[in-house]
Amino acid sequence: MSRKPSVSANRGFVLVILILLLAGVGAAGWFLWSIAKNVPEIDAVTDYKPKIPLRIYTADQVLIGEFGVERRDFVPIAQMPDLMKKAVLAIEDTRFYEHGGIDWIRAMGAARANLKGGFREGASTITMQVARTFFLSREKVVSRKLTEIALALKIEKALSKDQILELYMNQIYLGQRAYGFSSAARAYFGKQLDQLSVGEIAMLAGLPQNPSRHNPAVNLKRATQRQHAVLKRMHDLDYITEAQYREAVDQPVRVKPGGQQFATHAEYVAELARQAVFEQFKDEAYTSGIRVTTTIMSKDQDAAYESVRRNVLAYDQRHGYRGPEGFIDLPADPAERDIAIDEALQKRPSSDGLIPAVVTAASARQVSVETQGGDSLEISGAGLRFVGQALSEKAKASIRLRPGALVRVMQDSRSKAWSIVQVPQVAAAFVALDQNTGAYRALVGGFDFNLQKYNHVTQAWRQPGSAIKPFVYSAALEKGYSPGTMILDEALDLPGENAGATWSPQNDDGKFDGVVSMRDSLAHSKNVTTVRLLRAVSVPYAHEYLRRFGFDHTRHPKNLTLALGTGAVTPLQMAGGYAVFANGGYSVQPYLIAKIQDARGAVIQQATRPATPPEEQRVIDQRNAFVTDTMLRAVTLYGTGAAASDRLGRTDLAGKTGTTSDAIDGWFAGYGGNVVAVAWMGYDEPKSLGGREFGATLSLPIWIDYMKVAIAKTPTPERAPPQGVMQENGEWIYSEFAELADFKSIDITPLPEAAPDDPAEEEQPPPPPELPPD
Repeated sequence: MSRKPSVSANRGFVLVILILLLAGVGAAGWFLWSIAKNVPEIDAVTDYKPKIPLRIYTADQVLIGEFGVERRDFVPIAQMPDLMKKAVLAIEDTRFYEHGGIDWIRAMGAARANLKGGFREGASTITMQVARTFFLSREKVVSRKLTEIALALKIEKALSKDQILELYMNQIYLGQRAYGFSSAARAYFGKQLDQLSVGEIAMLAGLPQNPSRHNPAVNLKRATQRQHAVLKRMHDLDYITEAQYREAVDQPVRVKPGGQQFATHAEYVAELARQAVFEQFKDEAYTSGIRVTTTIMSKDQDAAYESVRRNVLAYDQRHGYRGPEGFIDLPADPAERDIAIDEALQKRPSSDGLIPAVVTAASARQVSVETQGGDSLEISGAGLRFVGQALSEKAKASIRLRPGALVRVMQDSRSKAWSIVQVPQVAAAFVALDQNTGAYRALVGGFDFNLQKYNHVTQAWRQPGSAIKPFVYSAALEKGYSPGTMILDEALDLPGENAGATWSPQNDDGKFDGVVSMRDSLAHSKNVTTVRLLRAVSVPYAHEYLRRFGFDHTRHPKNLTLALGTGAVTPLQMAGGYAVFANGGYSVQPYLIAKIQDARGAVIQQATRPATPPEEQRVIDQRNAFVTDTMLRAVTLYGTGAAASDRLGRTDLAGKTGTTSDAIDGWFAGYGGNVVAVAWMGYDEPKSLGGREFGATLSLPIWIDYMKVAIAKTPTPERAPPQGVMQENGEWIYSEFAELADFKSIDITPLPEAAPDDPAEEEQPPPPPELPPD
């Protein structure tokens, strides 16, 4: 006989159930309370201060440098392209403007998926992603997810939907150190957001899910697959038309190469500006969105960079192939072979246009190479001219091209033909200034910033050689001499000048011309006559005189070798010194930064320089600058720098070549069209540049190629003679020295007067022979 449960038993069972329910609710409540208690404040989103990097621009607003851990632009939501917003919403959170921070419909679908196979689907809304981005990790645990939900609800109460979307689109990480969609557009495509195509927009919108996996710069195939999913979703939601969809799917996306971040190569300029801003603002410089405008013009900088690059490569080609950068063994297995090539090429430092490659086959007529991108190139004909000796069977093993050799290849910009080249070992520098204000127009501190950060313009102390001579000649003008002063050009022995021994200076060509004018002495860079001139001026006077031009006189010798440039200068010092002759006698302080602005565009600091130097900056007499200028113009008209006038066809060009002993340093310093510029070439570990190399072959071509662009549209200025100078026998001289015979010649014994009918009266000294470049 069955027995029904008693009423008391039923009540007991219900009581147990209630206790368990209350305990569960209490536990859940306690758990939620503990989560809520630890939810952080949301000041970071309500008072959003994005970490925007320091950016450096040219004067014409071309970006040349970006410094900061995060690459980021802040774009207000009202300025964000509508299609970019729709693409993000389509793939990330379609009901963003409808839910209150949690999309319960999507969450239930994710929950079903998670029950089937673990914690895989998160169903995060954009608001939840904002919460996670600002406050949480990506760890997939329940407590973190509940905190994320609590934060999302809190954010939804504090901010509008547009404000939340603005945070998301500026803060989300999208790979390549890019945060936010504007920064990603520049990083991947080199474009502004409003310049993107539909396909590019879709590719960016696909990145937030997994920036590493869908990074188009690393894996374009996966990125394209994700892009197609975004495009389909946009089409399904009628955000794009059928025609737009088809065009975007069919059109391949071109990702910007990672090797060149900026349109203008001004890495040394950007680094100089960075150092100056960091010194002033410390670590805040890299996060507060400071914007620096330099005085550099992109056109001038491009011309300087290309000129240095082209002429350094030309010098390198003149001096022969040194051999491959190394060798690797090529496995027979194709897969292992590809891995070996990739590993070897990844270790080679990049250099603009000089692409590392591995030789896979070589013969006297054709060389096959493979680049890191997997491209196979066949090089023949003119492309092998430079390495011809390395393809000979008689070539040394260390330079012979064979399979496994690591080389560099370069493509001609016009013919598109490939050739084998090498990374130059020689260093070079170039700097150009506005002669009146000192503003930098261009600066190239070396052949390649990626290979060497050392800035030769500001840091390299090198012997100036004959480029120092104009300052000795300028000192001579103050002592009463003139361009017409005649100087004896004969052998000169100077006891005790060579560490106690006799010093006998020589001309570069080993010849003597008897007697030459001071003008021709400078034009043809005569060494012996310059030493005689310095001796007449006196070493102490000339040594102290150098200080007027901004040179560190402690780095120059107090002996007669000063005349031949045995001291030390930087290219920047040299440019400042020549600017004094160019601008009429004023010292100008070179400056690079024109303006500094904060993230809102407010001007923090601005340089103001008068168009012409004030009188208090005068360091030499206006007459001195004028007369020295006429002598420096003779250098470019018929002297060692004559190629300048020949190639540029201007009459206002002035300057001086410089070649040190054994051709260790090659210089050209000069000016024209209100620009003063200096080019230098040499090895960091000093050694000869070659027995047939001079300043005229090394640095003058760099200077000419730059000036061809920099002053192409600048009118030729007229330079009127100042008061206080007059012409005597066709040469300029200070008026007060015109009638004094003491300054008409140096070391020349006066000749007896000839009889009126003596034929010698009509004889003229022969013109100086044509000399090789200084």
